[in-house]
Amino acid sequence: MNPDLSEWLQLALRWAHVFAGIMWVGATYYFTWLDGRFVELEEKAAKGENAEKFVWMVHSGGFYLVEKQKRPSMMPQTLHWFKWESALTWITGFLLFGLLYYHGSLLTSFEDAPLAKGPAIGLSFGMLLGGWIVYDLLWKFCKNEWVGLVISYLLIVLAAWVSCRYFAARAAYLQVGAMMGTIMTANVWMRILPPQRRMVAALKEGREPNLKEGAGAKARSKHNSFIVIPVVFTMISNHYPVTYGSHYNWVILSILVLVGWGAAKMIRRA
Repeated sequence: MNPDLSEWLQLALRWAHVFAGIMWVGATYYFTWLDGRFVELEEKAAKGENAEKFVWMVHSGGFYLVEKQKRPSMMPQTLHWFKWESALTWITGFLLFGLLYYHGSLLTSFEDAPLAKGPAIGLSFGMLLGGWIVYDLLWKFCKNEWVGLVISYLLIVLAAWVSCRYFAARAAYLQVGAMMGTIMTANVWMRILPPQRRMVAALKEGREPNLKEGAGAKARSKHNSFIVIPVVFTMISNHYPVTYGSHYNWVILSILVLVGWGAAKMIRRA
């Protein structure tokens, strides 16, 4: 590929990837914050306190009253979905990763690489797909949140070690980030949107929506709000060789994942 064309393509993909990611993360944390406020109101109401029904907000010159409905009556109004931000973020990210690290031969080290280019690409793609399958099966059958959390973290540590062992140092961090980003996007399109569509269809048909499905979708959305902070770090990790360039790079990445989860927990409480 022509070097100038490649550089312009990288710029376009990176720009689109970052902007779509901002919209996705912003929407995710906004609804996480909003749901947290309604949980607080529900807890007050359960205690017999005089709790408000709406969340009152002000932004950009306007005032907003938002009500949460678990069994809404369908009105002839536009139902707004938040889904394309995740798809665009993943597509542009995967294309950019493929352009730079698959096509650009940056996935492996130039000297003494443990794997040739072809097998390295196969391992990378297999980890993207396998990461989602293992995560999805784990949280589909694991009923204890803390057990699932510990197992998930140990699997991330394993992925960090494998990536740092077989890929170039810079590529290793992005590989782990791409795995987590793939899990987030798959959560949206395979575990969050389908239950939401079925619940909306039930309302349109005058049936009671399955609230258990809504709870499952909410759990996956909660996972995404924790996963995203380590993902954002891996996106900018190339600017900090003190992390990926260290002899203990996989340990540093594993620790920073925990730091990200801790930060997400604080943000979710804000």
